[in-house]
Amino acid sequence: MKISLPVLLLPLAFTAMGQVKKTTSVQHYTNSRAPLRQNPYLELPLGAIKPHGWLREMLVRQKNGATGNLDKLYPLVMNERNGWLGGDGDQWERGPYWIDGLLPLAYILDDKELIAKTKPWVEWAIKSQQPDGYFGPSKDYPQEPGIQRDNSRDWWPKMVMLKILKQYYSATGDKRVITLMTNYFRYQLKELPRKPLDHWTFWARYRAGDNLMIVYWLYNITGDKFLLALGDLLHKQTFDYTNAFLNTDMLAKEGSIHCVNLAQGIKEPIVYYQHHPDKKYLDATVKGVGDIRKFNGMAHGLYGGDEALHGNNPTQGSELCSAVEMMFSLESMLEITGNVGYADQLEKIAFNALPTQVSDDYMSRQYFQQANQVMLTRHTRNFDVNHGGTDLCYGLLTGYPCCTSNMHQGWPKFTQNLWYATADKGLSALIYAPSEVKAYVANGTEVSFKEETNYPFEETVRFTLRTNDAVKAVTFPFHLRIPAWCKKGSVKINGNVWQEASSNQVVKINRAWKSGDVVELELPMHIFRNTWYENSMSVERGPLTYALKIGEEAKKIKNDKDPIDYGDSYVEMHPTTPWNYGLLRVAENRLDENYRVEKKGPVSLYPWNPESAPLLIKTKAKRIPSWQIYNEMTGPIPYSVTYMLETAKEEEEITLIPYGCTNLRISQFPVVGR
Repeated sequence: MKISLPVLLLPLAFTAMGQVKKTTSVQHYTNSRAPLRQNPYLELPLGAIKPHGWLREMLVRQKNGATGNLDKLYPLVMNERNGWLGGDGDQWERGPYWIDGLLPLAYILDDKELIAKTKPWVEWAIKSQQPDGYFGPSKDYPQEPGIQRDNSRDWWPKMVMLKILKQYYSATGDKRVITLMTNYFRYQLKELPRKPLDHWTFWARYRAGDNLMIVYWLYNITGDKFLLALGDLLHKQTFDYTNAFLNTDMLAKEGSIHCVNLAQGIKEPIVYYQHHPDKKYLDATVKGVGDIRKFNGMAHGLYGGDEALHGNNPTQGSELCSAVEMMFSLESMLEITGNVGYADQLEKIAFNALPTQVSDDYMSRQYFQQANQVMLTRHTRNFDVNHGGTDLCYGLLTGYPCCTSNMHQGWPKFTQNLWYATADKGLSALIYAPSEVKAYVANGTEVSFKEETNYPFEETVRFTLRTNDAVKAVTFPFHLRIPAWCKKGSVKINGNVWQEASSNQVVKINRAWKSGDVVELELPMHIFRNTWYENSMSVERGPLTYALKIGEEAKKIKNDKDPIDYGDSYVEMHPTTPWNYGLLRVAENRLDENYRVEKKGPVSLYPWNPESAPLLIKTKAKRIPSWQIYNEMTGPIPYSVTYMLETAKEEEEITLIPYGCTNLRISQFPVVGR
């Protein structure tokens, strides 16, 4: 068990049914209309990027797992009674959450069965629009166990459906989306002064960056000036993240903000920056990301939020919704700013926090994960909220069902953001994974790149260019990112070194390209460490954090107590090997001597579990007898380096594996003397 923004303008050929089919005569991509700022990167049409290798396997497992079958697995919410299908059932966020992941998955895989499954949701949403511009469920119903039947007119769930419709338009060009959004945004401009974002619930006030993002996206298509006025109104009514990050201690205070609100809202200053390019919006977000790391950060790339912000003790939980929403925010922030630090953070979450929190078959997940996680049992722990003690157990509905519905967007949107068109009429690969892209460069020449790699487990990324036979050569820039953790990257073109580049930058290769050209990017990985809560230490290499490999015993538990709330079963896990190790204190310049990297052979198609982990790190450690289980989790972590801390006399060799491959683990270790 293991578990956007600028618009592409396309010539379109219309059919009689309101659907459209794209022609292949696209000449160029169009970025922002004035007065919106020109962004450096532009999202490609949904379906232009295809995953390969392990990434495609992840998406296929989603198709065969809960993403492709949630209507059958979770019929209480996802059946025809759902309010977003016109029924009297769940009226709020869960239905749209599911389709927000299912729809991009369907079009990326070009899977007709999955596409057909999305259509009733899209069609009902479009046809639900009322004469005043409102769309979506509009009637509340009495309370019923397991579903949310009130707040049907809340602004927040519409924001999720707007994201869905944007993606649907990207894949199909269906102009009914433009009509619906135009009418709905006129409705918002009229109604928000009387019924502001927090009129029904407080969620929309914190998450309206998603709304604002679509408003600017539509403006780039239609040029309707009223959309800019609506953007200003939305920003004014949204929680002031800019001020909170720059001028308050919010991120240093436990309990100050909901973890998913933070993950979604962190992009709002940068989204607004497109219309009002004041440097304070960039500065606020950079400071916000830094302060999250400083006061709440953990080795997996996320933060303590279970559900309110809850510090950086490695036994605090991180919610699965935070992972996928923070990934989407970072993707949006990268596209607008070109700040490669956001790409580093995105990969950290995608390659560490995300895979561990969902089961191998994509049928179950954890609501919370812990950076130091040694026992998954039904038990009340020191979280801000507890849901019958089920929050750490793997299950379809354990913890809370929002993540059951929302987890599906992570990998599809990651795939969608592997490649971007560029403002200088080129292509960029800023995030790395096996894939292929078809796109238009220069003044409309179609090209494709095949990206062959086992990154993040290996150091080489190979790109092969293909053009039509009629194209002798085409000149365009190709952007590649050198991550901050890479001391010196190397770019080869057709076997010859073109450039060696230092870390934390984008390399731009501007040349005349021919079909068959090969670019090889070498990103040498080295062992390094980071320091966390109580001076604990994580072991890292490249974008991967490594964690103690712990023997485990899994047991499926039948839930007769409260199946409507938490599912009819869940999986608990107990450790079968010791976990209470401290790493030996080692000088920075001797890490490579003391941490031995071993490769287990070829990277498997599905590398994300303890058995398939393609890399190991061996090192020496000592057990700490006083560090024991407390409240069915690790007791208080010893401060590093504690004077006169009692440890075992003998050193033991321990095995570390990539964090994303673990179920049980220690990823933030005490440090002890020899």
